[in-house]
Amino acid sequence: MSNSFDYFVIFAEMRTGSNFLETNLNAFQGLECHGEAFNPHFIGYPNTTEIQGVTQSERDADPSRLIDRIKQQSGTLGGFRFFHDHDPRVLELVMDDPRCAKIILTRNPLESYVSWKIAKATGQWKLTNVKSRKEAQAVFNGDEFGAHVEALQDFQVTLLNRLQRSAQVPFYMPYEDLQDLDVLNGLARWLGCDDQLEHLDKSLKRQNPAPITSKVANVDEMISALGGMDRFNLSRTPNFEPRRGAAVPSYVAAVATPLLYLPMRGGPEQDVLQWMADLDRVAIDKLPTKMNQKQLRQWKRRSIGHRSFTVLRHPVARAHAVFCYRILQTGEGSYLQIRNTLRRQFQLPIPKDWPNKSYSKSDHRAAFEVFLAFVKANLAGQTGIRVDAAWCTQAQALSSFGDFNSPDMVLREEELAEMLPLMAQRYGHVEPPVPVLTGDAENAPFGLAEIYDKTLEEVVADIYQRDYVMFGFGPWKKM
Repeated sequence: MSNSFDYFVIFAEMRTGSNFLETNLNAFQGLECHGEAFNPHFIGYPNTTEIQGVTQSERDADPSRLIDRIKQQSGTLGGFRFFHDHDPRVLELVMDDPRCAKIILTRNPLESYVSWKIAKATGQWKLTNVKSRKEAQAVFNGDEFGAHVEALQDFQVTLLNRLQRSAQVPFYMPYEDLQDLDVLNGLARWLGCDDQLEHLDKSLKRQNPAPITSKVANVDEMISALGGMDRFNLSRTPNFEPRRGAAVPSYVAAVATPLLYLPMRGGPEQDVLQWMADLDRVAIDKLPTKMNQKQLRQWKRRSIGHRSFTVLRHPVARAHAVFCYRILQTGEGSYLQIRNTLRRQFQLPIPKDWPNKSYSKSDHRAAFEVFLAFVKANLAGQTGIRVDAAWCTQAQALSSFGDFNSPDMVLREEELAEMLPLMAQRYGHVEPPVPVLTGDAENAPFGLAEIYDKTLEEVVADIYQRDYVMFGFGPWKKM
């Protein structure tokens, strides 16, 4: 073994062949990959409890401890697989370290998406015996696929830019080259391993070798959805995808009135969308959205005198709405995996199953406080869970809009009843509708007013101090 590297990381995603790559790397004398070592929901593999003597709780408290232990392996170059939603602290530790070898495993995102959908449908994530293979067809969902592609693109661009700035050269491994013995041996030599394989480990079988069109139940719908996408986003994501700071597909335009809404996650999105639909007398699902940058530019050219706006929500109300919608309930829109992790690792006192009749107001207050403690640690980079747009600071979210389209107006939720009709009157609406502000009450088992007090205000103000200062927020409610 040469001493060019102290350890390695495989940047990959689900259904990209990372299990197959790991299995074959582990077949080399002197190489050892430790699975998804920094998956926030387990350590290495779902049924393991530690890696190199470091437990999951020890890893969560200090991820550098596990990295150091992997680097110190005697006679073996250790490494791990890392996905875009793994512990973000680890990315900061490895990206600027030239002694960490970076392997970037890529696959056509449409293929990985279809493979993921089939695996979810069958419950079969690995195949070692072809006779045990389960069959199913994927049901293509355009919104879901769009989010899948966007997440992959953002992560790949982050990797590319960080490596360029630090003058590091990664080893790119396309999915199609995983079956090439010479390429695998070349990777091992690049890592400094003198051992060479005579054949690949074939214990893992390819699960879905058929063409994509035969693996998708709603092919016509898939083709129609893909027709509006830039093909380069699908085929060469790893190397050529342009930087995307703003979440353009989330922007929503009015049908006839030249207004563009830039949703702030965790804000009164449904209330604003309903008002925009009422304004032009259409259903919400008729509002133009999910545009790419080219389509948005075209909309702007057509919409003379257009104005864009976003809406801020008081941090206390926003945190409570996000807790109820994303974490407490288990239906559509909830973050089930994060919910389970918070219950297990952060002792979030919420019922396993929802709804739960025994869940009381005092239970709700206690659970909300634990969630806020998690958010504080999360925003400070002290957890292995992603900083989600639903609970990031609104100042940071507003800044990201500026990468492509800064809003003309930044409104507050409490002034929408006045400001939205005024905007509409500017475009000739004589008697525009007045927005109905629900405060997302349908998602909350108890209203915020039922649990709010000075202590809660102080906790949230401490977490979101930047938002309070930037946007002039005072207490949510005068006591």
